[in-house]
Amino acid sequence: MESAKELTQAVPFSSPFLPSTRWWSKETVAIVTGANRGIGFALVQRLAELGLTVILTARDSERGHCAAQALRAQGLHVHFLSLDVSDPASIKTFVALFRMKFGTLDILVNNAAVSFNEINENSVKHAETVINTNFYGAKLLTEALLPMFRRSPSTSRILNISSRLGSLNKLRNPDIKNILESENLSVEQIEAVVSLFLQDVKNGRWERQGWPKLWTDYAVSKLALNAYTRVLAKRYEVGRDISVNCFCPGFTQTSMTGGKGKHTAEGAADVGARLLLLPPQELPTGKFFVGSSSSSTTTFVNSKL
Repeated sequence: MESAKELTQAVPFSSPFLPSTRWWSKETVAIVTGANRGIGFALVQRLAELGLTVILTARDSERGHCAAQALRAQGLHVHFLSLDVSDPASIKTFVALFRMKFGTLDILVNNAAVSFNEINENSVKHAETVINTNFYGAKLLTEALLPMFRRSPSTSRILNISSRLGSLNKLRNPDIKNILESENLSVEQIEAVVSLFLQDVKNGRWERQGWPKLWTDYAVSKLALNAYTRVLAKRYEVGRDISVNCFCPGFTQTSMTGGKGKHTAEGAADVGARLLLLPPQELPTGKFFVGSSSSSTTTFVNSKL
């Protein structure tokens, strides 16, 4: 992935919210993971306000039910299903229930993520949990849901919520960087890189091996997710019936940042919704997007993954 400094050109997408570009309906089904609060919750709300049927997922069933009920009280088409993306058994149960209740899927937002560091901390004590949630959780869920995506002219969409902390320019190990930059990158190679990082953590040498300096475990998890996005986008490049992109919401006021940030979860969700609902003819794949939003305008900048 290219660095944020290289994300210099705005992409002139038309507004997907105009009647002339509206391709979705109540029959359009979206899943948003990790959505009982923060950006996930705001994104569920925005998509439902725009008329989609949205499945809100959370690992805490009580909080998830309450979040979904609050949105249903507004007349929105929101359903709750329990899901802990770090648990393969939970993913299996979720997918079975989704298949039984809904059958087909149009949009998947892999938003669920964890970090155990404060803003100025950099512990890797929970590195395995971070990797299992932020990378493997998104990957395993995506692979399990792929057979259920609706193949249609409107194009199914996968959006992985990511971070510029996972940019390739944050890596200081040239050998690993070369692997991840390869045009022939495979999922197996990504997993080997992740395994190497976890081994370095276990052996206490992670600080000397050229891994990202800031929020290292979180950054590596997003580095892997970004790489997986590129591999998956390439897999579906022919035919283009599934679009796969990353979206960095930036420094957002959420529980992960201790409420600090430059913009609100609602602002980030509005940008994410605009990207998700682009007209099919304008929908890219294999891109990393950073969005900025004001009350009247939205600008995307993108880079190749």
